[in-house]
Amino acid sequence: MTTQAVATEVAILGGGCFWCLEAVFVDAEGVLSVKSGYIGGHIDSPTYQQVCDGDTGHAEVVRIEFDPARIGFADLLDVFFAIHDPTTPNRQGNDVGTQYRSAIFTTSTEQDAAARAKIAELTREGVFRDPIVTEVLPAPTFWAAEAYHDDYFARNPFQPYCQYVVAPKVAKFRSKFAKRVRAS
Repeated sequence: MTTQAVATEVAILGGGCFWCLEAVFVDAEGVLSVKSGYIGGHIDSPTYQQVCDGDTGHAEVVRIEFDPARIGFADLLDVFFAIHDPTTPNRQGNDVGTQYRSAIFTTSTEQDAAARAKIAELTREGVFRDPIVTEVLPAPTFWAAEAYHDDYFARNPFQPYCQYVVAPKVAKFRSKFAKRVRAS
């Protein structure tokens, strides 16, 4: 019996704290893995503390490996734009700094075109009252975050930040995108 390898793609998204994004995308049907990390800065192998200090130029992001036969890049973008505020430069709620900027780091010309088209569509439809400030850039080197960030929400559901910031985003995803939630 032969098993056929699944053709996968990678999406890299930044929309505030990576704990929020990871907790949402890990629940999405067709997503194979989600890894928190850092991208877009001027030093190699940054640490969480360095990135949080705001001096490295990195954004907190998630690297999403997905099966495009089960969930498309455009579908990931729909979720992305629904669970964060793409109109606040360098900020998501009380998280302030360039590390929390809204950004799509594309891994192909097709992703670049899709991201720009999605932003144009949301703008044309007036989905957000303020202008979208989400950056669309080719993906530079992705640096994986420290292991203690893996499955942070799942391992720390009662931590106050998780209860007040992450949990509402997960609930919003599960409600708004019920058909996209991974079957248990």
